[in-house]
Amino acid sequence: MTYVVAFDNSPLAKTALRRAVEYADAVGEEVVAVTAVQRDAAVARKRGWLGGDESFDVETVARNLTEAVTTIDPDVGFEYRTLDAYAPRGRVSRTVRELAVERDASVVFVGSDNAGRMVGGLASVGQNVSADDR
Repeated sequence: MTYVVAFDNSPLAKTALRRAVEYADAVGEEVVAVTAVQRDAAVARKRGWLGGDESFDVETVARNLTEAVTTIDPDVGFEYRTLDAYAPRGRVSRTVRELAVERDASVVFVGSDNAGRMVGGLASVGQNVSADDR
């Protein structure tokens, strides 16, 4: 089994990744960070996935996210799927959920403003990721 972390390089996602590593170390589980990368340079820059002088391409974004993940813990794996630039929020969460299923996740960690409690906000990607509507 694997602990999967929905990772977008935000402070909350970084905290979720650190927590997943702490829990995984305690029980001997593997940790994999997963991301849905949209083909959109503006989104990548806004999220800090590209440096100021880097031109956009998915491989550069993936390399930068891998570096962000392994800076937190070098043993954490990283996987991503590429989405269209105009993918709706639901597609992003569905992609993260699919990656979690592919990895046979026993736990999915999602950084959230609502950390510590289960809350379903209207704009919460976390709610959609954690839904088990398969």
